[in-house]
Order: sequence, then C-alpha cells, then structure tokens
Amino acid sequence: MTTTREIHLASRPHGTPVPENFRTVETTLPALESDQVLVRNTVLSVDPYMRGRMNDVKSYVPPFQVDAPLDGGCVGVVEESTSESVAVGTHVMHGLGWREHAVLPASAVRPIDTSVAPASAYLGALGMPGMTAYAGLTAVAGLKEGETVFISGAAGAVGSIAGQIARKLGAGKVIGSAGSAEKVSWLTDELGFDAAFDYKAGPVAKQLAEHAPIDVYFDNVGGEHLEAAIFHMADFGRLALCGAISAYNATEVPPGPRNLMMAISKRLTLRGFIVSDHSDITSEFYKTVGPWIASGEIVTRETFVDGLDQTVEAFLGLGTGANLGKMLVRL
Repeated sequence: MTTTREIHLASRPHGTPVPENFRTVETTLPALESDQVLVRNTVLSVDPYMRGRMNDVKSYVPPFQVDAPLDGGCVGVVEESTSESVAVGTHVMHGLGWREHAVLPASAVRPIDTSVAPASAYLGALGMPGMTAYAGLTAVAGLKEGETVFISGAAGAVGSIAGQIARKLGAGKVIGSAGSAEKVSWLTDELGFDAAFDYKAGPVAKQLAEHAPIDVYFDNVGGEHLEAAIFHMADFGRLALCGAISAYNATEVPPGPRNLMMAISKRLTLRGFIVSDHSDITSEFYKTVGPWIASGEIVTRETFVDGLDQTVEAFLGLGTGANLGKMLVRL
C-alpha cells in the first residue's frame, strides 16, 4: 500500500496563525473503488479565505476540523484510474490540496488543458481568483466604460487581475493600493494601473483623495480601506465587497466603518459576494478573459515555494505580503 503525506490542522489559531497550528502526517492511500482516480498533486493553492475556515464558526464553507487534513484548490496528474471518463495521465484540478496525493471520485476532478496555459494558471488567473475578479467587476459592481475604479490589495491574486480586467472593460481610471513601494511600481509599470499607493506610507483616505470621486470600489481589505473608499465614493457608487484581510487575524470584532451614514447620503450600493454564486457566468469569463491571458494582454505573476513542507510557510506569507500575484506551492 502506498503512503503519502498531508497537512492537518493541529489546533485552531488565536489571532495570527503560527507553525504549531499545523502538523504534517503520513497516511496510507486507500485502494481505488469504482469510478475513482488517484491524483499526484503538482501545485497547491493557498488563499486568504482559508484563514476563516480555521475558526470554528458558521460561514459559507464548513470550518476545517482539528486533527484532520486541510483542503483547497490544487492541480495534479492522474496516476491511477478506475473511471472510463478520466484516463491516467490527465491533468486535473480538484479541491483536495494540502497533500501530496488525493483519491477522489472521477466526478470531483476537472480536466484542464495545459497546452493553453500552465497547470498553475488554473489556480490563479484562469481559476477562482480570476473568476472572482471578473464577477466582482461585472455581475456585482456593474462596471461601466469611463468609470474610476479603486482596488485594495491590488498586488494579490485577485486584485492584480481585477485591475487589469477593469482596464480591458473600459474603465477610465484604475487605482490600486498595495503594501510596499515595490508592489506599487509593479502595478503601475507592468500591470497598467493608472495610479497606485503604498497604504503603509500614510492614511488611506488622504492618499486616495487625489483620485476621487470613485465610481467602483473592489474591496479585498476592509477596515481603513473601506472607510476611506466610502468617504471618496461618487454618488450612486458601487462597492463590491470581496474580502476583509485586514481583520482575518483579529482577536476581537473590529469596528465597522465610522462613516456608513455617507452610504445613505451618497446612495451607495455595498454588496458582498462569493464567487461560487456566479457560476452562471463561468463560460463568459473563460470566453472573455481567457484570450487576454493567452495573448499576454493580461499579465500574471506567481510566487512559488517548493515542497509540501513549505505549504504552511506559504500560507503564513499571505499575511505578511510575501507574494506578488498568486501564492502557490510546487510539489
């Protein structure tokens, strides 16, 4: 019988996660049953939303269980199959990451075309982050040509794609915030953002003022960024609330924006969204954004760490800004 390794949640983090909250476990792979596949994972995704699943709270996805393996998006190669629909050697995407191998029903894997893009792209620009960016700008915010767009967390996997999609969809001006001068330069020099600023260099509201009024705000950060955006929104502006990474490690409930009254006076629309709610536009996303990525009109960046033993380090690096673009673990 074949053994493999997987990463378990050893304990629930209090505040910022630490390596001791995780444990690498050796386990035995079960024999395949009918219509199953054994996948050797090649690239694992780590994403900010995973932090919320480490808490024992009700949310849109179940929490991770202590002393059980974590999971997440990944790609790999089918090494064994009892399925007529998925052959050995097929490159696939599935949801049992944080491990070296996975046994799944054939229906739980999606074949991917690595001749169109590298397998890792299906975890980033052609995967959940890219789809999140597209859905947030179109289905949620209803971006119109000529509008001014502000994107927080703009150097991350979602934000970096959202800014470029906004430009391709006809935005008049795209502004981003990021956490270092290097990231700011990347946004303006390589990704085509019209302007960007380092949120650590001064109050967000003050730095955003010169770019106001904002028509669409794509929020990955929450907190100070959300408050600043509300202050500088145009009348009838739309805010697509995708994430609130500034509060993911908070040990107390953070205060809400102090200026919510402005949402009334400005007639703003604040709408939270989850990408899985917009599966109806998946084919539209691939048809529209896929060619931009294939042609290089949309620039992608991946930050890799190597080996299952570095998965926890990669995940913790999301909280310290260690990534440009998508953070991935290469096995």
